[in-house]
Amino acid sequence: MSRHAPDTFLGHPRPLGTLFHIELWERFSFYGMQSILLIYLYYSVRSGGLGIDQGLAGSITGVYGGSVYLATILGGWLADRVLGPERTLFYSGVVVMLGHVVLALVPAVAGLIVGLVFIALGSGGVKSSASTMLGSLYEEENLRSLRDAGFSLFYLAVNIGALFGPLLTGLAQVHASFHAGFGLAAIGMAVGLWRYGRDRSALPHQPPPNPLTPAHRNRAILTGVLLLAVLALVVGTGLVNDGNFSDVMLGINGVAVLSYFGWMLFGSAFSNTEKRHVWAWVPLFLACCVFWMLWGQIFTALVVYFDEEVPRVLYGFEVPVAWGASLQSVWVLLLSGSMATLWTWLGRRQPHTPMKFALSLFVMALGYYCFVPYTRSGEPMSIWVFALALMILTVAELLISPIATSFATKIAPKPFRTQAVAVSFLSLSLGFTASGAMFDTLYDPKAQADFYLLLVVCSLVAGVALLVLVPMLNRMLKDVD
Repeated sequence: MSRHAPDTFLGHPRPLGTLFHIELWERFSFYGMQSILLIYLYYSVRSGGLGIDQGLAGSITGVYGGSVYLATILGGWLADRVLGPERTLFYSGVVVMLGHVVLALVPAVAGLIVGLVFIALGSGGVKSSASTMLGSLYEEENLRSLRDAGFSLFYLAVNIGALFGPLLTGLAQVHASFHAGFGLAAIGMAVGLWRYGRDRSALPHQPPPNPLTPAHRNRAILTGVLLLAVLALVVGTGLVNDGNFSDVMLGINGVAVLSYFGWMLFGSAFSNTEKRHVWAWVPLFLACCVFWMLWGQIFTALVVYFDEEVPRVLYGFEVPVAWGASLQSVWVLLLSGSMATLWTWLGRRQPHTPMKFALSLFVMALGYYCFVPYTRSGEPMSIWVFALALMILTVAELLISPIATSFATKIAPKPFRTQAVAVSFLSLSLGFTASGAMFDTLYDPKAQADFYLLLVVCSLVAGVALLVLVPMLNRMLKDVD
């Protein structure tokens, strides 16, 4: 955009670099913490953990992952109605940093709860606002064909952070303590905020596209106070507890999804063309939910598998469990640039969004099938085969994750832009929450082959169902995709 980006770098607007850096450091802190979260929950107290049951630990991890993306709704609302995207992004980064500080300094369950709440709320604001600002850089006609490539490069920042975060926090956890790892995540977020502050002025400082009126502002404050009171009541009385919180989170997600899609499909604020786009979005959104429910086992089942089944000693050095997360990020770093180049080279010849989604589900089925023969025979999977399986799962991720966010910015009406990105992230919220519940209820260490085979079958069924709909969806999206 000429008023924000007078020059370009390799064809892309230069402010992409500023957003690249804040996302990199936010993901460094996020994935650095998440890479040790599950084992922190189920490792014994003697080993520095909390000694929680392994299945419950997986459920907590899923709920936490889901809450991060559920919080994008709040972040999107603040950006569209109160602060604007840029200020929402900056203040959300500060909240993320404070959450990691709490995890590092406050021991036991109290620090866990407060820290995760702060990180979830802050990360939700960062995710929705950064993606919206990125999409605004590609609104000019000559840059629109580079949008998917730009989002793929942005995804590169995510995974540079996701690579180095677990590497460093994993070492800190092994050689010092879990809390040292959490403290390192806080330092990473602080560095990101410092770097972002240097170049904030070059970003588009857009006002809220649909600001609150004074009457609506008072109503919003009252609603927020009531919600906090209800939350305190249900938690304090035990209505929400460790036995049902994943179901509660799924219910909240379901209400949010139905509310937003109902508003977009049947509300008077959207044109018939916009509603046609939203109808096409519905099956794609459901496909994303299934994808993230299955892919999310990387943070649960695959962590346990890497911890307990994969021989992790290489040349006398024992690879920390947290480094399993970095393996996947290595593949993203190696492949995302190539895939961005591929989309740029193909231009208008590239597969449309629905086909990319269907392909991602088929590729994910192949990735999870790699685990079936090993878990069935009981033969240990080498770390190299484990890395290869993660490569296949990474290809599946790159076919859907950056493309889904890019798609949301394409079809979003202007007054609803950031919230549309947040709705897109609700698929991750539903998926990750369901992923934790799936691990808690269906994962059996004595029947791992059946669990991985179930992941394969679910991927294939969802892929075939979406493939059947591809021609119709292409027609519905012919003017945007």
